[in-house]
Amino acid sequence: MTQSTTPSEEQIIGLIANAARGPKRDGLFALWLVLRVAEGLLAPAPVSTRSHKRRLQALQSRIATLALPAPLQRALTAARDHLEPATPTAAALVLNQLVAPAREVLGAEAGEAVALAARGARTLLP
Repeated sequence: MTQSTTPSEEQIIGLIANAARGPKRDGLFALWLVLRVAEGLLAPAPVSTRSHKRRLQALQSRIATLALPAPLQRALTAARDHLEPATPTAAALVLNQLVAPAREVLGAEAGEAVALAARGARTLLP
């Protein structure tokens, strides 16, 4: 099975590729991980509950090893907690709430990538 990326993921991946090693690159990587988990709950092909739980566990352990700026660390930890219900509404909420911290800590381009994902999530909600 071939995994495809969303436009917002492609933007974040491009930012990661251009970032120097350090907290900003780690932050972009952590943001991409959360984005993948959140967008995995959205249509047209949401992941199973079991897969989502595994993704959350992996997300938690991976984020714990990264050197992240404090505001981003708090935002990503809260995002992980909000993704527990495994619903598209929770995913849309998380993406919406990550726009400001991403923009503040990682820059306007990262914030715009998350905003793109949030707009896409809102269009998929009933």
